[in-house]
Amino acid sequence: MYFASRLRAFAGAAALITASAIAHAQAALPNVVILATGGTIAGAGASAVNSATYSAAKVPVDKLIAGLPELSKVANVRGEQVFQVASESLTNDNLMTLAKRVSALSKQADVDGIVITHGTDTLEETAYFLTLTVHTNKPIIVVGSMRPGTALSADGALNLFDAVNVAASKDAMGKGVLVTMNDEIQSGRDVAKTVNIKTEAFKSQWGPLGMIVEGKNYWFRAPAKRHTMQSEFDIDTITALPAVEIVYGYQSVPSTAIDAFAKSGVKAIVHAGTGNGSVADRIVPVLQKVRSDGTIVVRSSRVPDGFVIRNAEQPDDKYDWVVAHDLRPQKARILTMVALTKTNDTKELQRIFWEY
Repeated sequence: MYFASRLRAFAGAAALITASAIAHAQAALPNVVILATGGTIAGAGASAVNSATYSAAKVPVDKLIAGLPELSKVANVRGEQVFQVASESLTNDNLMTLAKRVSALSKQADVDGIVITHGTDTLEETAYFLTLTVHTNKPIIVVGSMRPGTALSADGALNLFDAVNVAASKDAMGKGVLVTMNDEIQSGRDVAKTVNIKTEAFKSQWGPLGMIVEGKNYWFRAPAKRHTMQSEFDIDTITALPAVEIVYGYQSVPSTAIDAFAKSGVKAIVHAGTGNGSVADRIVPVLQKVRSDGTIVVRSSRVPDGFVIRNAEQPDDKYDWVVAHDLRPQKARILTMVALTKTNDTKELQRIFWEY
């Protein structure tokens, strides 16, 4: 009896010590909040071989976290379901809601990093919007997957683990909004979805900022453009986003879309031109008329890489147009919306495009 009681006492003390050690270890870990918005990373297919045919935005954030117990080794993680939407259906209101929540969390002392799970179709637009509007040095990571969790070789679990790992890392602070996909750390400003059926879908023409290998971050470059804490824009002061639309350039293109958008009262039109942002001869006078009526014209390119050169192809100074620099049309739209909350002066808008 004596030995039994002593053994029980020893076991009880050991359990207390173990519990205390676990609690101490958890207290020492960074605190990361996962904001879930839907997308493929929360998707499910009919079978394991359905990697391209599936339903997006099905799995809630608590199940994503529960399915990845390895997260507890790198951070104290909690989740919030901001919305559950396939990203092609996101709206400006969704962007505003998400950015304001990210901003609020970033101000909390008990939050060290933030991860946003997101559909890949418009992930780059959300990442850039957050880059422009959230004032924080804390890591903000946007992550998605190209295959649903039910598929063979699903990429979501590792992508999410990498995202939390980067969000929990001090070396990710001050680098702006990041995207972690396929072991790479990309700038939210530069990255774009370039393939729609491969896991290495997200690339930047300027290259990744770094890589994650077995939970360790390796950095190779830093963002050169203004972002987050250096941005003159602040989501906490933005109450609405102006209407900005994109028109596409191609052979035999009519002015139908431009006419309709101008009639609807949009504040700016982004022209996704061919080559160096080229504009068809019959479209030039239409855009000149739009600009003379007060609508901002931004000349961008539909080409994946390169950048639009001001006063090449078109006399932008003469027409009072803005060029999008290296931003693809969808990101040029994001920056134009944000910039128009501050100014509609084309010289100021062009400065903003050079700096951001």
